[in-house]
Amino acid sequence: MDITVTFRRMEPIDSLKAYAEDKLSKIKKYVDSPIEAHVVLTVEKFRHQADVSLSINGARIKATEETEDMYSAIDQVMDKVEKQVKRHLSKTRNRRTEGLKKEGILTEDSEESAAIAFDEAVIMVEKIIAKPMDPEEAAMQLNLSRQDFLVFRRAKTSEINVIYKRGDGNLGLIEPAT
Repeated sequence: MDITVTFRRMEPIDSLKAYAEDKLSKIKKYVDSPIEAHVVLTVEKFRHQADVSLSINGARIKATEETEDMYSAIDQVMDKVEKQVKRHLSKTRNRRTEGLKKEGILTEDSEESAAIAFDEAVIMVEKIIAKPMDPEEAAMQLNLSRQDFLVFRRAKTSEINVIYKRGDGNLGLIEPAT
């Protein structure tokens, strides 16, 4: 997550910057892709204004809040941003399931049985066939596909493993502990 904090008409305060960055880092739990965030903190007489703009996969999310205290302005603007991020993610999730319905892959009955709601989060249940292969072959398959991870069965031990793309561009391997 790339965060820039700008102070206008006030001295840069490290505690405010750390507070804003801490609040923005909580958005990471909703989004896996890289996020670019710009925070502008402005003071005009007795008005303290916090302006946040996020860039998530090309989508822009922007919110502004004005109060008499900078910390409360940051809290309130982050509440607004969190709501907008949740709304954006639910829209993209709905578009995906609608596209699958149109293609005939997902039916109404399978959607209801596959979606389990926990507080506003929807979890899709998907069955994957774990093919036997070596980690090197799995890495090659992952690089050829558009997915972020690949579940496979290790050929020698018949254990389920997961290979995934890390944020730094490298691959990670999850092996079960015995």
